[in-house]
Amino acid sequence: MRTVGNRSSKTFKPKKNIPEGSHQYELLKHAEATLGSGNLRQAVMLPEGEDLNEWIAVNTVDFFNQINMLYGTITEFCTETSCSVMSAGPRYEYHWADGTNIKKPIKCSAPKYIDYLMTWVQDQLDDETLFPSKIGVPFPKNFMSVAKTILKRLFRVYAHIYHQHFDSVMQLQEEAHLNTSFKHFIFSCRSEFNLIDRRELAPLQDLIEKLGSKDR
Repeated sequence: MRTVGNRSSKTFKPKKNIPEGSHQYELLKHAEATLGSGNLRQAVMLPEGEDLNEWIAVNTVDFFNQINMLYGTITEFCTETSCSVMSAGPRYEYHWADGTNIKKPIKCSAPKYIDYLMTWVQDQLDDETLFPSKIGVPFPKNFMSVAKTILKRLFRVYAHIYHQHFDSVMQLQEEAHLNTSFKHFIFSCRSEFNLIDRRELAPLQDLIEKLGSKDR
């Protein structure tokens, strides 16, 4: 884990940067500008004339970076002892498999699972055949399927933080940051583009409904 200055700038894995000057960088700046307006529903909408795959790619990188930073703030509380299984409350437990290095799902601690997960996501984002950063290079036919798997798995980190570490988040006064990040994630992945199956969201369904009703 890298520590840069204060706690809030810790990241669990190195931040994934979108190259400056690229079209995806311009899209990221557009997203940041509309997020700054405070209207999250508007911020997640596909900008007029833009490619859906590229927009989903930019947002997937952004969510990876956000979760990376949020988890980075609480890693000292998420240990092999305190979180010996990767769970989201008593009813939901996650086992890790990536289909390549680990084909059969394995039960492991939350820090180990999240390390596997974030390393796996990083490898996908760094793969130019899956996430092309150069203008004119097409996205693969299976891009949306890959993005959906990444986002489904990133959701599990939010679920773990909310269920197992929310007290620590409140102690660190990071709850507003966590809530805004998660609301942005849900509005994009569920409300706007339907990228995550409703069943996958069950561990945080009550919170999702509360966030949605507040915004109406």
